[in-house]
Amino acid sequence: MSRVVGSRAVHLWSLHEDVVVEEDATDQGLVLRSRFGTERISRPDPLVREALRRMELGPVLLANVLPCASAAAEDATEGACLVLLPVLDRLSHLIVRTLSWEDLRGPLLSVVSTSKDAPFAPVALSARRLIRLIGDVSLTLEKAGFALACATSPHRVQLHRPEAVWVVGLLAWPATPSDASSVLPLPPEVTQAVLSYLAAAGMTEDCGEPVPRA
Repeated sequence: MSRVVGSRAVHLWSLHEDVVVEEDATDQGLVLRSRFGTERISRPDPLVREALRRMELGPVLLANVLPCASAAAEDATEGACLVLLPVLDRLSHLIVRTLSWEDLRGPLLSVVSTSKDAPFAPVALSARRLIRLIGDVSLTLEKAGFALACATSPHRVQLHRPEAVWVVGLLAWPATPSDASSVLPLPPEVTQAVLSYLAAAGMTEDCGEPVPRA
């Protein structure tokens, strides 16, 4: 397999399929209904309304919702992030985080919460630390691809493409992100992003530094 170059990871946000966003006429707010219950947002900023409207329709790139990130709009963009991100953090159990790839062939994987207490934030991994799948992670085949689950994790990971399965397969044994990036025919940024999502979803464990060879 030849390595694909010139591509980058793309981070997308959407609401769970069962989430319904409604207007709350009593206080000009929003009501989000899901299997986890009801969430209310009083007098949301127009940016929040627009982001949730788009996320209800499917995965979106937050940069497309925020003001144009030109030099003249830099302050406005920073302010928009301060308005939007705290709301999305509060609603993290209703949000699906999807990792895609700029090659336009579709998403690589998605992380779905299975608990109301399920914050998710991709983590920065050390290139030289060994990681592997947690022992009780299960890999099941579904109609939409493979899925990873773990009894100790409040998340479920859906693997949409073979490239994501390649990365998971490497983690059957301890491996460093650096070694994984060098072995797989993927852009290093994409491999690193897949590993970051898996770690943030609680599917991996740290095995320490590699033991130097004698």
